[in-house]
Amino acid sequence: MYRIKRGWLPALTLSTCVVAGKEGVVVGTERVLNWTFDVFDYVDPLIGTINGGHVFPGATLPFGMAKAVADVNNPDEKQGGFASDNSDITGFSHMHDSGTGGSPSLGNFPIFPQTGCPGDIVDNCFFTKTDRASRRINGTAEAHPGYFAIGLNTSIHTEMTVTNHTALYRMTFPSTSTKSAQNQTALPYSPLILVDLTDLPDSRINGSVEVDGDTGRIVGNGTFNPSFGLGTYDLHFCADFSGAPIRNTGVFMNNRAGSEPKNLRITPNGNSPPIPAGAWTRFEAPANNQLLVRVGLSFISTEQACHNAETEIPDFGFDDVRKAAEEVWRQKLGVISVDATGVSDMLQTVFWSGAYRAMISPQDYTGENPLWESDEPYYDSYYCIWDSFRSIHPLITLLDPESQTKMTRSLIDIYRHEGKLPDCRMSLCKGFTQGGSNADVILADSYLKNITDGVDWATGYEAMVSDAEDEPLDWSVEGRGGLTSWKNLGYIPTDDFDPYGGGPFTRSISRTVEYAYNDFCVAEMAKGLGHTGDAEKYLERSDNWKNMYKAEQTSFVTNTTGHINETLDSGFTGFLQPRYLNGTFGFQDPSLCSPLYNFTSCYLNPDGHETYEGSAWMYTFYVPQDMATLITTLGGPSTFVKRLSYLHTSGLLYIGDEQAFLPVFQFHYAGRPGLSAYFSHFYIPSQFNDTVEGIAGNDDSGAMGSFTTLSMMGLWPVPGQNVYLITPPYFLEVNATSGQTGKVATIRNVNFDAEYKNIYIQSATLNGESYTKNWITHDFWLEGGVLELTLGRNESNWGTKDEDLPPSSSTSW
Repeated sequence: MYRIKRGWLPALTLSTCVVAGKEGVVVGTERVLNWTFDVFDYVDPLIGTINGGHVFPGATLPFGMAKAVADVNNPDEKQGGFASDNSDITGFSHMHDSGTGGSPSLGNFPIFPQTGCPGDIVDNCFFTKTDRASRRINGTAEAHPGYFAIGLNTSIHTEMTVTNHTALYRMTFPSTSTKSAQNQTALPYSPLILVDLTDLPDSRINGSVEVDGDTGRIVGNGTFNPSFGLGTYDLHFCADFSGAPIRNTGVFMNNRAGSEPKNLRITPNGNSPPIPAGAWTRFEAPANNQLLVRVGLSFISTEQACHNAETEIPDFGFDDVRKAAEEVWRQKLGVISVDATGVSDMLQTVFWSGAYRAMISPQDYTGENPLWESDEPYYDSYYCIWDSFRSIHPLITLLDPESQTKMTRSLIDIYRHEGKLPDCRMSLCKGFTQGGSNADVILADSYLKNITDGVDWATGYEAMVSDAEDEPLDWSVEGRGGLTSWKNLGYIPTDDFDPYGGGPFTRSISRTVEYAYNDFCVAEMAKGLGHTGDAEKYLERSDNWKNMYKAEQTSFVTNTTGHINETLDSGFTGFLQPRYLNGTFGFQDPSLCSPLYNFTSCYLNPDGHETYEGSAWMYTFYVPQDMATLITTLGGPSTFVKRLSYLHTSGLLYIGDEQAFLPVFQFHYAGRPGLSAYFSHFYIPSQFNDTVEGIAGNDDSGAMGSFTTLSMMGLWPVPGQNVYLITPPYFLEVNATSGQTGKVATIRNVNFDAEYKNIYIQSATLNGESYTKNWITHDFWLEGGVLELTLGRNESNWGTKDEDLPPSSSTSW
């Protein structure tokens, strides 16, 4: 059933379908007249805000720095600030990350409103997080692109919207809070709004705050710890108010407050968590029961925070700011259109919400980097590239190549000033490296896909070579470790001797296969730039995955699908295994760290084993540079297909980790593209839907969202290569307008059915000509055209011949 709502686009007419994002289309001889489409009807920021998704559902611009939302006190669910659970609200803060695991981040300087202080005594208001924590009113949480709102049991309803560096809040106090009621209750109508020098993880080290007794303006700063990295960062704020006369102002420490002094400084003083401290402004009763709070932010200074606020939101016009934010989102999402004939509202919401979440991070901190002076863009919250290189950045490249260009330039500039590309970065700090030097993959992907405007590719290549050749002193936060062994032995030994740098001496299997692919990406760049010797060198190194492969290794698995409490021989032989300096192999159960066996035992802890967040079963498939050789190594196409199917159906694979994305589509390499389509539908919507629990695992800055959107578009990008694997879109038609050329690429299904019985490609044409390859290059997106896929209920011989398979380094370099 279609949603018929007043939309932002001109009314369209179509007898049988809604075409998203088009102002006019012709179907047969009919022009669409009456149907309307508003993409916001299908973007639900609350998806994934419970059950570990950790999605940030608040107000933000695409890649914006200011991110405003209500913060909860559930330690397991507050990584994105808000959670759709039954926890209490402790404040409204202005900066967040989205979808991260582990410790919460940001959430600095929350504000909190109170209608009045009992007995009209400031000390009787509630100042600490614990004391002020308030219940939400169920059903009042409202989230749309650029907007968030919620009501608390204090009867105060708070709305928020943003510009790039500034959050704007509109607080509506209960209508019963009138001057006449003031004499009949112990809670006078004299609103107080506090600003707390804290953050979500309670990491504040130092802080200061000052309030202007005349204007009520509160300014301050704090020093905080990053959530997944080293160092500290300083952040500054500037809060202004509008809507009522100032009554008085002051500061607070712990649960005590006073009107003097007007400033405060605080140090750790041996307290953990830090002592609550901040400032407050109290108002006369607002004439229309509303107060506006504008909070400017800066990593540079309080003066710049105030400047950001004053220039971005000079007049406190909430509705205008919200409208402007919404328009930016409509423009960003408007490069895609779909013909959603027959497709459920749920799947449309999964698709559009995924595209939305993929544009929350990285965050544009250009002009807010105090670490060095540069004219280049500066983006932060690459949290983490180990997650984002696989699908987030390839999707941004498609939908917003201008932003991807700026991010690419930012990565290169980080290398220019810090000596290494990051693998993870947040709040101006170096984040922990989880595997290889995977910024190399992002740079190669961008290079191959025409990301060129202002990009210094010579320095970009230099940065990649540095990752491949120069081991940093601390490779836990940048570059690679074990490079001496890597160069001399061709693998990372499980008992590596590495006196040249330090980091967690674990993950020897997963680091080996990731380093091998990183080197392949260097080889691609070298080839493109004409460095022939380097290309041959790094291409050879990309074969190093073979050195961790133990051909005779078997795998017995327990509790597979349909065999609970049974241990069975999987029937497959040959897996990546630990290997020592002397060349002998060790043993790690191939199913270890899968959902079937000690799932959560492969992290960055000292005993984190030899694979990271996944099993050797899964990592054995990670050879995207040379799938042809891998398929031969694993017994040929037929055995490979059975083995890959077993990975998906046995319970060994967890789609909530990003390494699981590519195996969904690797059937293409064995000449079975239909199975890639089958397993795409195997996971969507079973693991991804439009509920608050609707994603598998942490969203990881939009990784899960980008997985669903790319899968449903029908062309899966192999990150770091100019290769898209073709499967039928989940819609009758998908269109994407290139931000570089303005041309439109269309993928159209013939014999489409929204029950998804016809999911197998029988034949294909590209611009009217027969097309038999099961993959396509980025030129399709740049140059536009029509890829038409004729579908049926059974697999066909389309895309199955050797000459139709995607390229491998051993067959088509």
